[in-house]
Amino acid sequence: MSDGRFTLYGDRRSGNCLKIVYTADLLGLDYRFVDVDIMTGESRTPEFLAVNPAGQVPAVDFGGGRTLAQSNAVLVCLAEGTSLLPADVFDRAKVLEWLFWEQYSHEPYVAVCRFQMVYEGKPAEEREGWRVTKAEAALDHMERQLAGKPFLVGTRLTIADISLLAYTRLAGEGGFDLAGRPKLGAWIARCESELGIAGAG
Repeated sequence: MSDGRFTLYGDRRSGNCLKIVYTADLLGLDYRFVDVDIMTGESRTPEFLAVNPAGQVPAVDFGGGRTLAQSNAVLVCLAEGTSLLPADVFDRAKVLEWLFWEQYSHEPYVAVCRFQMVYEGKPAEEREGWRVTKAEAALDHMERQLAGKPFLVGTRLTIADISLLAYTRLAGEGGFDLAGRPKLGAWIARCESELGIAGAG
């Protein structure tokens, strides 16, 4: 959608910010990244709240008073008119289905466990047990859904894949072992290759 340079306010360690970076870089979009340290209150300054009153990263300023938050909403905006967002109504709806699922059933568990370890410095055993259980269930769901499929929707990379990839490829940093999920591992490698990014290791 973006027809000119935009500014992305974010945290380079955040999967929700990285998914926008992956999409923008793949599409060759012109943007400026402004680092926001969420741990020192930089997302709560008057200047930042003018861009996103919710005080969360990522936030995007397209200029002319057009600002947008919520990572998956930004993905839809950037991907409009490209192969990353199918034109077919049903396929598009399937992409949206995955985007909604990611924010409701994946990110609150996989990402928050990672936050507890990476940002707060907690050991794996101090993660919230109920959150760990839900995260494992989300990763198992993806493993099942990728059976016999190269990507989550259709045969090409879409923003559904990019959205789920961001935190899934970093799940090890949240204390999760993906070794027993070969389909998920192969999908991660496939997406990383498509996006031209190095493996998480």
